[in-house]
Amino acid sequence: MASDVKLLAGSCSQYLAGEVANHYGSELARMDVHRFSDGEMQPEIHESVRGSFVFIIQNTPAPADNLLELLLIVDAARRASADYICAVVPYFGYARQDRKDRPRVAIAAKLVANLMRAAGINRVMTMDLHAGQIQGFFDIPVDHLNSSAVFIPYIKESGLTDMCFAAPDVGSVKRARVYAQFFSADMVICDKYRKRANEIAEMTLIGNVEGKNVIIVDDLIDTGGTLCNAAELLMRKGAKSVRAMITHPVLSGKAYENIEKSVLVELVVTDTLPLKQKAPKIIQLSVAQLFAQAIRNTHEHTSINDLFLTPSV
Repeated sequence: MASDVKLLAGSCSQYLAGEVANHYGSELARMDVHRFSDGEMQPEIHESVRGSFVFIIQNTPAPADNLLELLLIVDAARRASADYICAVVPYFGYARQDRKDRPRVAIAAKLVANLMRAAGINRVMTMDLHAGQIQGFFDIPVDHLNSSAVFIPYIKESGLTDMCFAAPDVGSVKRARVYAQFFSADMVICDKYRKRANEIAEMTLIGNVEGKNVIIVDDLIDTGGTLCNAAELLMRKGAKSVRAMITHPVLSGKAYENIEKSVLVELVVTDTLPLKQKAPKIIQLSVAQLFAQAIRNTHEHTSINDLFLTPSV
């Protein structure tokens, strides 16, 4: 007999978790995160999870309290005799630190993977990691969902013609190529040289965008500097229009202002992270149904292959 499913929501992902639960046909398990006067957290689960298949939905962006809260909820569930614990982390924070690209820096993505395993997580479910090889940092199963499942139908419904897909940097080439192949369209690369985080020194275009409706594809947008610079470069090179499909709307600093002042027609994102404010150019698509189905298939031990692989033409 299959174990009962319990869906728990961390503070950072309450809205998305609620939508996932609605699509799953269940309610979120009752839980509170108490805080001491100095800010110390203490999660408390208000119903039994003994022998249950527990899914904890919580993103891990900065500040580090979000990651710590996830680990504490995992520990609470494990000590309450949960049978199996899956961390549903739509946005895996610290993924940008996935290699030692300079002397004496941390590989934070690997450290976070170690912390999750040490806390007692049996499985991780996430979406569009900054680098696919981060899956190899884990010694437990990782289900890597793909936002193309919501972006591709949106592009189809838009009726856009003369499309060309753009990678805003070399690291996004594989992601952009998948879309280009799906729609039998061209692909270009905006090659950038970065002095330091969030500061671009130079950007050049590899490819031709003359008379094309260009769609920039990427995994996350932070300050929007790279995206806005790429959009301006594409328009200068003769693009008819530029829009972007980006999974995780981190949108820090002056990101909203940068987007509104940019030449972008629209920025389409998912709800892996909540928007901090409304913006005319930003459209948000939901991935709740996708995660709900992935949770159901995981619990029932059936394949989720169709959910995270981009469908073929």
